[in-house]
Amino acid sequence: MSEYTDFSIDQRGVAWLTLNRPEVHNAFDDKMIAELVAALNEVEHSTQARVLVLRSNGKNFSAGADLNWMRSMADKDYQENVDDAAGLDRLMSQLDQLSKPTIALVQGAAFGGAVGLAACCDIVLAQPKTSFCLSEVKIGLIPAVISPYVVRVMGERQARRYMLTAERFFADKALQASLVTEIVDDFDDALPGLLDALLNNSPQALQSCKRLIRGVAHQPTDQQVRQFTIEEIAKIRVSDEGQEGLSAFLEKRAPQWQNKG
Repeated sequence: MSEYTDFSIDQRGVAWLTLNRPEVHNAFDDKMIAELVAALNEVEHSTQARVLVLRSNGKNFSAGADLNWMRSMADKDYQENVDDAAGLDRLMSQLDQLSKPTIALVQGAAFGGAVGLAACCDIVLAQPKTSFCLSEVKIGLIPAVISPYVVRVMGERQARRYMLTAERFFADKALQASLVTEIVDDFDDALPGLLDALLNNSPQALQSCKRLIRGVAHQPTDQQVRQFTIEEIAKIRVSDEGQEGLSAFLEKRAPQWQNKG
């Protein structure tokens, strides 16, 4: 039973994963992390889920780590802290490597680890007044587990500034730093078009496309990468949905996956 999150998959195949601790600004602890990991596992293995929307209830997306949780970890030894941090690592890695498209809806404030959640999603919508902060150094810590994902999307230069200064920055700066993909006034107005676009596409091709991006990002265009791309296009061409998509295009009809919603 989930206590800190809400999770459902609707008839269209949209999986809705909601942080639901608005009384503490959706701060997360080991229990919320475990619930999020369990939900991501379900999305990954579900034949119904086609897209994940990550969102939160309340004024703020997430204040990052729960203070009581951090206080309890200060009393633990090194190995206990290693084991605890591994849970957050699982969450970030699973969200980042989820085979299905992911959209984050970020409102209010997103601090600390919440910036990591945004960095791990494929598409991030934020409202104009949404603020972000990599605040860890203010309390003598570092944004270690989330750093691979944050540095990747923001780049080393921007990461150096915001990780070292712990400045609060808003959606316009986050957009410039590629942490946010679009600034919108109303999620309810912006989200349907994105979902329609994603659900209109081949589920198998979307999964293959995400694998392709991971396989070529930040890699030299050497023979190994080129061979990888050759094999990826060959696999998708002979797949069921690749064959169906080509046939539908030539026959001027909608492909079968568009009739499953």
